[in-house]
Amino acid sequence: MTQSTLPAGTDIPAFSMSASAAARIVDIISQQPDNAGLALRVSIEAGGCNGFQYQFRLDRERRDDDILIKRDSAEVLVDPVSMDLLAGAELEFVDKLMGAHFTISNPNAATSCGCGTSFSLA
Repeated sequence: MTQSTLPAGTDIPAFSMSASAAARIVDIISQQPDNAGLALRVSIEAGGCNGFQYQFRLDRERRDDDILIKRDSAEVLVDPVSMDLLAGAELEFVDKLMGAHFTISNPNAATSCGCGTSFSLA
């Protein structure tokens, strides 16, 4: 089960992660030589072929306003601005013949590109 730690008084639908995403995050972090305190940071930046793009990176820095999403022993950090665009979305890890990658099922996205890393709003 995914748990989100939101700032007090926040009324944002949860951003969650699938079991496969949580397992892959734990696997990736366990392979890092200095993995203490590492989490996956998910953010949204302007750019990409549709206006916004997802960014995924390992991060040790915990900001006061970060939103922490946990599942099993996996941790995902999201800044509040990105969380507005991720409300109700789910982080997934897909492993198919064409490759393995993180993807986000986002109900806020009106369109997305073929690779799934960029999207636009309605």
